[in-house]
Amino acid sequence: MNQDEHAGNVPLIGGNLAVDFVNTVAGDRRQVPVDHLRSYADLVAWAVHAGAIGAASARALRRAAAGDPKGASRTLARALALREAIHDVVLAVAEGGRPPAGDVELISAEAAEAATHLRIRPDGRRFAFAWDERGALSEVLHPIARSAAQLLTEGRLDRVRVCAGDHCGWLFVDTSKGGRRRWCDMAGCGSRAKARTYYRRRTTGGPA
Repeated sequence: MNQDEHAGNVPLIGGNLAVDFVNTVAGDRRQVPVDHLRSYADLVAWAVHAGAIGAASARALRRAAAGDPKGASRTLARALALREAIHDVVLAVAEGGRPPAGDVELISAEAAEAATHLRIRPDGRRFAFAWDERGALSEVLHPIARSAAQLLTEGRLDRVRVCAGDHCGWLFVDTSKGGRRRWCDMAGCGSRAKARTYYRRRTTGGPA
């Protein structure tokens, strides 16, 4: 599996596009994380996978990147800066801290730029927002920036959690009824945590 394919298969467990974007880094950022976005092609593959852009837009962006590799690299760097800003702001709120002002400003600037590309178009008998897609390399960032802005201003920011799994670090919006979800994914981190608990109880003679 090449890196482009891997970026297009990252689990989407965040419950929010911007949070899923943060989770394109696997593992604890304070240790040795794995970054799934190592190229502009990875970024496009992930955006299609997450539903941020469509297949036609992805093809146009790949052509644009092939014709402007330096521009694609700059856009990737911009995407990674946005990702880390979202991570740091959301994590600070989740842990009861003060969000870094510079990161909030970066998200604000990206969201403001994205807003200039929003249009209102007919959708049956109603109207809906749509993106003015012209093949610009940065258009892949617009849905992500808008999602981040909506999460910070309108979303369930109080329900953002950090996975309790060892060495995980993924974030998710807890939509459970009681608000007590602990793991990003019960089939992964949750299952491993339960297995460890069971093993400790068995080896110490406690109740299983």
